[in-house]
Amino acid sequence: MSNPIERDTVVSAVVDILREAETILPQDVVDALKKAASKETSPVAGEQLEAILKNIEIAGNRKVPICQDTGILIFFVELGRKALLDFSLEDAILEGVRIATESIPLRPNAVDPISRSNSGNNIGTGIPDIKYELTEGSSIKITVAPKGAGSENMSAIKMFNPTEKDMIRNFVLETVLNAGGKPCPPIIVGVGIGGSFDKAARLAKSALLENVEDMNEEELSLLEDINSLGIGPMGLGGKTTALAVHIKKAHCHTASLPVAVNIQCWANRHSSVTLGGDE
Repeated sequence: MSNPIERDTVVSAVVDILREAETILPQDVVDALKKAASKETSPVAGEQLEAILKNIEIAGNRKVPICQDTGILIFFVELGRKALLDFSLEDAILEGVRIATESIPLRPNAVDPISRSNSGNNIGTGIPDIKYELTEGSSIKITVAPKGAGSENMSAIKMFNPTEKDMIRNFVLETVLNAGGKPCPPIIVGVGIGGSFDKAARLAKSALLENVEDMNEEELSLLEDINSLGIGPMGLGGKTTALAVHIKKAHCHTASLPVAVNIQCWANRHSSVTLGGDE
């Protein structure tokens, strides 16, 4: 039988993964950026990629955020149905966010949607966005994915007619083309197909957590088309507009075909921790 998971353990773990996510880019993303830099023939694009890589190096060495936009905080929680908790998991996550905002520090980004008043600690109504999934076992896996506004603002969703499935590819390409340099390319593109209006968006966002290099033929083909647009790093032209495309699908209603495109900037930040588990 597993031991109970302590509240302080969760709070500390949330602070730790937030610090890692904000200051250290996952190695698969770094490797993809280095690969893009090595094959770039445009001097301007090459300079942009080298500046990005230098930025990553400095942030890691100094333990400071990779980007001034430390994002709105998205949490994915895989909760084992046998996990032993005697406290509010959500309250523990929020406490970790409060501490991390001050100690890392993080820019306070959570504002009221109408008054625009800032909470000052990255916590507000419905924010952080915490997505729960029940799993087997007694462990808890917490993943944080800070999401900057520049890329989020360029994302899109559309409710297609089921007969319009051949238009999905063009919708993704048009979304990227319309975004141009605003989401700070090279980008990662998450595509959600199916489910419901909100399910498609969740699929697209969770697709951004996939390993950059792990793409199937469909995704690689779409990536090739995106890179042929020539937008390039920071929108200044070049071979690499996107580092990866990841597609997730779900069954949907017979009368609908929702499609979401969630764009992520080159700073595809995320970090995870697993707590507890069977002894």
